[in-house]
Amino acid sequence: MHLGQLAQITIYPVKSSAGLNLTQTQIEPRGLRFDRRWMIVAAATGHFLSARETPQLLQLLVQPSEQGLHLQAPGLDLQVATPAPDGQRQVSVWDDELSARLADSETNNRLSDWLGQAVQLVYMAPENQRAIDPRYATAAAQSVSFADGYPILLLSAASLSELNRRLLEKGRGALSMARFRPNLVVDTALAAHAEDAWKRIQIGAAEFAVVKPCVRCVLTTIDPDTLQREPDNEPLKTLIEYRRSPKGVTFGMNLIPLNQAELALGMSVVRLA
Repeated sequence: MHLGQLAQITIYPVKSSAGLNLTQTQIEPRGLRFDRRWMIVAAATGHFLSARETPQLLQLLVQPSEQGLHLQAPGLDLQVATPAPDGQRQVSVWDDELSARLADSETNNRLSDWLGQAVQLVYMAPENQRAIDPRYATAAAQSVSFADGYPILLLSAASLSELNRRLLEKGRGALSMARFRPNLVVDTALAAHAEDAWKRIQIGAAEFAVVKPCVRCVLTTIDPDTLQREPDNEPLKTLIEYRRSPKGVTFGMNLIPLNQAELALGMSVVRLA
């Protein structure tokens, strides 16, 4: 069944950084190439920093390459080389603990000064493994990047349009897709949240299992332009009215890639199951 076209491809090279929109990319086992392969952690504990508590991360513009990163933000302009395999440290993402390569001390000092706290930048290399929750994995030993839990987040444009319709009825302004940080946006003529029912889709030659709704958190209430939290808790307040589930407020679907292939804007999106 034809669903629509791929309308947006976005990666977040450093966890909680600003999104980088692409016209094409490569699907890899852990998700989109360069997506959330880097992460900023507390120097003392190795626990990840999130824009939920550190909204300043949303200002971080990142250009990734195989050689490293170019980081830019107000008060920061930094070239970072991909760390060597011999410099590793333990890090944690939610309940997951793993080793990751540690960036050089100059990078970590600059980032610490920028954020006003002692932090370190780490890189997930091929030898660093983090397993997908086995309750939702489609095969043994599937890995995920530093994303919250799953390799790819998909959202339909129709779903955002429905939310914005409800917000406008309340006298609120419309929100951009950036507020919800998807990797893939599908433009479809189907009803809002049609993606809830998809089990398996194909985009070009790439196939994906649609495994779990995305439970939304307070990050959606932070304006990525002003870094301020909405005082009335929108859009969660409105989403609760029609998107509440036993596990929380859901908006978008988590995907696991089933093969490696190219993706490009405008590709047809087909429902396989």
